[in-house]
Amino acid sequence: MNTFTAIRERRAIKHYDPDHVMSDEEIHELMELTMQSPTAFNIQHWRLIVVKNPEIRKQIREAAWDQAQVTDASLLVILCANKSAWKDQPEKYWVNAPKPVQDFLVPAIGQYYENREQVQRDECMRSCGIAGQTMMLAAKAMGYDSCPMDGFDFDKVGEIINLPEDHLISFMIAVGKGIQPAWPKPGQLAYDTVVRTDSF
Repeated sequence: MNTFTAIRERRAIKHYDPDHVMSDEEIHELMELTMQSPTAFNIQHWRLIVVKNPEIRKQIREAAWDQAQVTDASLLVILCANKSAWKDQPEKYWVNAPKPVQDFLVPAIGQYYENREQVQRDECMRSCGIAGQTMMLAAKAMGYDSCPMDGFDFDKVGEIINLPEDHLISFMIAVGKGIQPAWPKPGQLAYDTVVRTDSF
């Protein structure tokens, strides 16, 4: 699918064919494409929890106020991030770069994130947001619909998936074969309302 078409046709779909199964190859390709998303300093701190177990999906659905797409979609992915990734052997993120680049960037990672907890958290959210949009556009290009979700009990879902202490959940994405089209876009803001030149 053309990229422009995927952007214009991607919608948040709530109703899915519960009998459709994505192949392991499709899931792997979708995750690989998602992992092409950029991250600051290349720290790749997103962690993509692909929930396959039906019983776990049922528990998450309960924590998501019984939203059907949690169990009915072919795939449920919880986008998490490791807040400590910046200090976990940061040299590995630049192992293939020229040595002058390594010598400059690897120390800069610590200098940027050290003792800046809000920056660490914000970076996790930014990176997961970029990765999530990549995932949804890739899914659309593969012939699938998707739905980003933040309507759930984050603490409860964290317990269900054994979220490590130094990780956070950004949001979830359901992916599958939609069985009902989205309604027309309910109210797009005008271009001039959103886009400014040079300043407010």
